[in-house]
Parts: sequence; C-alpha cells; structure tokens
Amino acid sequence: MKPNLNCFAWTAAFSVILAAQSTGQNLSTELFAQGFARPVHLTAPPGDTSRVFVCEQHTGRVEIVELPSGNILSTPFVDVAVATGNEQGLLSMAFHPDYASNGLFYISRNQGGGATRVTEHQVTANPNVGSATVLRTIVAWNQPFTNHNGGQIAFGPDGYLYVGLGDGGSANDPGNRAQNGNDLLGKMLRLDVDTASPFIPASNPFVGNPSVRDEIWALGLRNPWRFSFDRATGDMWIADVGQNAREEIDFQPASSTGGENYGWRCLEGNRCTGLSGCSCADTSLTGPIHEYNHGAGCSVTGGFVYRGSSIPSLQGTYFFADYCSNTIWSLEYDGSSVSNFVNRTSELDPAGSASITLITSFGEDAAGELYVLEQGGQIWRITGDPACPAPPSATGRSGNNPNVYFTTLPSLGQDITFSAISTDYNFATLLAYRGAGDITLANGQSLLIDLTSPFVFSATLPGLPLASLIQTVPTNLALCGTNVSTQVVLVGPNTMGLPGFQLTNAVDLMPGSP
Repeated sequence: MKPNLNCFAWTAAFSVILAAQSTGQNLSTELFAQGFARPVHLTAPPGDTSRVFVCEQHTGRVEIVELPSGNILSTPFVDVAVATGNEQGLLSMAFHPDYASNGLFYISRNQGGGATRVTEHQVTANPNVGSATVLRTIVAWNQPFTNHNGGQIAFGPDGYLYVGLGDGGSANDPGNRAQNGNDLLGKMLRLDVDTASPFIPASNPFVGNPSVRDEIWALGLRNPWRFSFDRATGDMWIADVGQNAREEIDFQPASSTGGENYGWRCLEGNRCTGLSGCSCADTSLTGPIHEYNHGAGCSVTGGFVYRGSSIPSLQGTYFFADYCSNTIWSLEYDGSSVSNFVNRTSELDPAGSASITLITSFGEDAAGELYVLEQGGQIWRITGDPACPAPPSATGRSGNNPNVYFTTLPSLGQDITFSAISTDYNFATLLAYRGAGDITLANGQSLLIDLTSPFVFSATLPGLPLASLIQTVPTNLALCGTNVSTQVVLVGPNTMGLPGFQLTNAVDLMPGSP
C-alpha cells in the first residue's frame, strides 16, 4: 500500500499466542456407536485402550465396542438376569484394578422381589467373553420401591470398591433411611474385595460404631445415580438426584477419611426440606459444591472430570447433564469455589440444539476420553477441533513506517498481541486477512484487504500509547491453520476516506528477516 508519509515516532512489538477462548478448542460430539437397548453405563478395564464395555439396563447384557471404530461385537461380553420396570435393571459394572492379571469384574443389578446385589465374576479364556456365574456376592440389600436404586459401582484410587445406594424410593424417604446408620440405603459404601466377606476395610469411618453399619463410607444421599473419581487427583464427584426442588453435585476430596453426611432427607441441595426430625442448622452436614433448581431440569446425570489428551484445554473440567432438560454443563472446582461454569449443550449437540436427549450416563475410556449415553440407544464421543499450529515468532522494529517480520505467517485460530507507543496518534486498527483485496480510499490510497472476506477480523485499539492488545480470532475448523497477512493501521482524529478515521500509516507483518 502507499502510506501517508506524515512523520511520527513510535515503536511496535508483536507476538502471537494461542487463542484465549473459553475452551481453547471448539467442542463437538461424534456418533460413536448406536443400536443399544437403553444403555446406562460405559467403562473399560484399566489400561485397555482397544475397547469399551456398555451396560444395557433392561436386557442385562454387557456389550463390547471396539475403539476407535465403534464396532459392536456380535456376542455380548456377559448376559445376566435382571428385574426390569421403572429404574430397575443392570445398573453398572466395574473392573478390578488388577483385571489384566486376575480377570475379575463386578456387576450391580436388581433382581426379583426387590433384591439388589453386587456380584463378582471372571472373564473366560476368551478375553471378549465373561462368565455370568457368580463367584461371590459382595453386598446385597432389599430395595423397597422400584426407584432410587443408585447402583453405580467404581473402584477408587485406594483400590476399594465404592457402591452408591439410593434411599430406596418413594417420596420424602419414608423411614428416614438415608439418615439411619443401620440401613445401607441412601449411603456410599466402601468395600475391600481383596479380603473375605464381609469385605470391610479397617479404615472405614464407622468401624466399631454400633449405631452405623461398617460398610458405610458416607450417608445422606437420595439417589447417587452416577458418581466418579478424578483419575488425576482421586477426588470423588457425586451427582445426587433431587426430589421436587434441587439437583446437586457433591464433592469429596481425595484426602477425606469418610463419614460425610450430605444431608438428605433434611436438605435437598442447600434447601431445608422441613421434614419431621430434621435440624437444618446442623453444621456437620456437607453441602453441595453446585446445585440448580427445577427450572433448569429435574434429574442430574453425573459425569467425569476430563483427563484425556485430545482436548488439552479441558483438563480438570467436570462434565454433567440433566436427564429431563437434555442440558450438558461443565465446571471447574479448586477445592473451595466453582469457576468456568459453562452450558455446553449447543457445542456438544450434533444439531446445535438439544437433540441428544434423555442422557442416562457419561462414560470414560481407559485413555480418559469421555462419552455421552442416550437412553434411546446412541453413544456420542466428545471431541475437540484440532489445535491450531504453534505460534510464530516476530521481530519488532521502530521508526517511521516500520515493518515487522514474522519467521512464519500467523494463522487464524491464534490471538495476536500488539503493543505500540505513539506521540502523534490516538488510536489504531489491527486487521488480518487472507489474500489481497484492493480497496481504494477517498484520498487515493489503497488498503490491501477485502473487508467482505470471511477471513477478515479487526480490532480497534482504544487510545495510544497502548501497552498491549489481545485480539481473539476465529477458531472454527474451517479457518484453523489458515495463513493470513496482518496490518496495523495507525489513524488520527480527522476523517479522510474511512468514516471517522484518517489513514496515516501502516505496518505490514510479513514473513522473512528485517
């Protein structure tokens, strides 16, 4: 371009940093597998990155799905008898931490007459076939109603098996089972499957207390349908389904020695229920780290803290959803406060709206990647757009009409940090473009950008001298990695050619050396 040769003194320094958006990468989902009969749980043996296992609630089958293809094997891994109806059925499974050597796995299911139990099984000589034969019953209880089964089982970082039990069902927890220490319902249990029955770890918090069962690790839960452990920190995240008012996310740090009381039936979230026998002023109760009312949904579905490698910017982010509203959220928690609470529904839904419906569960494979399970039979894998190229470096210069050289051209999908000092000019405009368009200004000067191009972005710098500016540029997949040219246009207070601005000088950013 032909610059106006008005003299001025200024300096410029440029650098490029990775895009500073809320996620760093665009999120999306891809259809992983479909055709399941009410899938409610997805997991994998430790270290096995070649497959995942999916529990079908009302058939009693555990299906094997190959990674990364999503191919479902024709023969189920195991097929067990279950009671069905309402919330009953095959609820979840867990693989022993030493599964690779001992082949042991565990199943949580409802059986006839309200009987519910967690049983131990073993893989056969065929690694894709498990035995339905029960080796041992680890824990059993009676479910008085057909809802609030809980049913999630998972091994913690301590090697113990954790079992989440609902309060037994019906409204308002009749009998106050969640607060009754001699009843397993409404509790989180902690069991040592590497010992003999009754599988009680000596470090459980109520061992020796005649008023509380030895199996109990925590109490005061209504229906902890899904809970999980952060594989990096060992913290436990419990999504406890509420009744008529609140859905909640409870948190137990890895340092906990157990014994937490999460408050139900006296508290629903942080709301006092007012039921008989309750003291909501009890300071020993542990409240949720996050809750929402029934304007946003009616049944929370707990997920996982992301610890995969495909989306680095999401490390430490917890995902969860609501079964009724089909909403997916994420948040971060540092042990004292929640941050970065984001509604992810439009990002993660393939149609850009809530068409992923009736989310029964999230799943985590052995690599830490996450999945979303639909009651209707589809499973979606959470993905991120590829990260943009590594940022180029730049050499700053000063003086009249200086050029600034990059060793490589910058790319869309990255931010540009700009700093300038000027004694004569009040503000500037940063423009980036792909290719060259020729726009002639009223004073005869040409600006070599096409403002109608979808590859153009711009930012007005509010006042000089300016310490720095970070300009976010598009990060969608179509633009990521696109080479662009960049100009900084210094403008004065008078109008000449451009509405409200006078073109006075420009800096072209170009590859090469000064």
